[in-house]
Amino acid sequence: MAGIAGICRTGEYELVEKMLAKIGHRGPGGQKVIVKNGGVLGVVYREGSRLPFINRSRWGAVWDGRFSRNLERVETDTPLALAAIKDGKVLLVRDGLGISPLYYGEIDGTLVFASEVKALVGIVPKVLEFPPGHKYVSGEGFQRFFGLKPVETWPLPEEEAAHRLRKALEQAVDDYIKDQNEVGSLLSGGLDSSTLAALARRRVKRLHTFACGLEGASDLEYARVVAKHIGSIHHEAVYSSADIWRVLPDVIYHLESFDALLIRSAVTHYLVSKMVADYVPAAFSGEGGDELFAGYDYYKELPPEALNGELIESVKRLHNTALQRVDRTAAAYGTDTYVCFLAPPVVKLAVRIPVEYKLYQEAGDEPVEKWILRKAVEDLLPDDVLWRPKVKFWEGAGVGDRIAAYAETRISDADFRRERRLPDGSNLNTKEELFYYRIFREHFGTLSDLSFVGRTKAAPGKPVAI
Repeated sequence: MAGIAGICRTGEYELVEKMLAKIGHRGPGGQKVIVKNGGVLGVVYREGSRLPFINRSRWGAVWDGRFSRNLERVETDTPLALAAIKDGKVLLVRDGLGISPLYYGEIDGTLVFASEVKALVGIVPKVLEFPPGHKYVSGEGFQRFFGLKPVETWPLPEEEAAHRLRKALEQAVDDYIKDQNEVGSLLSGGLDSSTLAALARRRVKRLHTFACGLEGASDLEYARVVAKHIGSIHHEAVYSSADIWRVLPDVIYHLESFDALLIRSAVTHYLVSKMVADYVPAAFSGEGGDELFAGYDYYKELPPEALNGELIESVKRLHNTALQRVDRTAAAYGTDTYVCFLAPPVVKLAVRIPVEYKLYQEAGDEPVEKWILRKAVEDLLPDDVLWRPKVKFWEGAGVGDRIAAYAETRISDADFRRERRLPDGSNLNTKEELFYYRIFREHFGTLSDLSFVGRTKAAPGKPVAI
């Protein structure tokens, strides 16, 4: 975990330091500012981690994510947001899926950039999200180098598809663990988080698992079952409604969003991330599993010929929704998140697996979501977890519609009609979103362009819970 900021002109050391101060939570303990002909680069990083910067005579670079230290190999689909200056030219890169965040704006035609929106608000008139799978070179502009597209699936037998998927997941987990003996894993008791926890437990001496929810939440119960089954060191945080209201302003500040479904799930992620920070610097998280393997209910409503394309689009939407949630809530406490389902070997295989293995249906039965993933890990998990139906994250944690009901008591019908239209011409969908937007506005002001705010959608016009 790190945070970067910079500007494509010299003489702006203090400005870059000011931006870094706004994102200091992303890297508690370490800071570096590099001045080169062509710009100023800065980075904050966790003390004790591998240094995320290079400062040589001809070039310098700062980054958040995984960088090979070779500027010829920056076009990647592994997590990376990088800024470099070489021979007076600035290079910015964001990974293909947008796992690592990056934003930008302009001051008098000069590009300014940072890992989070809050570092740019008040400095540039308009904040934009740096597009995933793109690089920017000063004097040349933006260039796209990566984009997921529907591809032809392989006619694999079921057993072969499950075997290959298992191997790809094992490789992804191994790549993140490397030589660590102690790691963490978020654990909701759902299929995705349980899969990663079980795989990680086989590869480390000590695995810490973390669950969080309201008293009586189903996720807490299932997480305990998994933790006992795999033999992890389990940590649990039970929060109250009062805790939700207490942390909500901080959640919105760190999340940089007012999207209702995103915030519902971010509350629990924010609370569990605080617990993670007490034990380990990073934790596995199951984002991407639902999108790659058809975990949401609305996929069952699509015709088979449309499903593969929609799954690809779902993955492409993650960068400013679910991935933003896990990044910001972890970054709030200076921890990192490992999203193994979005590791290149897993994604490249998943898009080739036939959709009938993802939504598996026998004659007369309801389709079973993520069927091929369940088959790939059926020896790892208890049956009641392995075949547990998909539960929306905020429902499994017990948050449910509690915040929405509270917003109903705070926002009148007249208030909603008067305030639902945003400065950029778009509309808020519910009173709950207006409740969040008011808090968002307190933190970030009235911004005329809100295009950087992702909105959770399952299909055009349909929201999906994450």
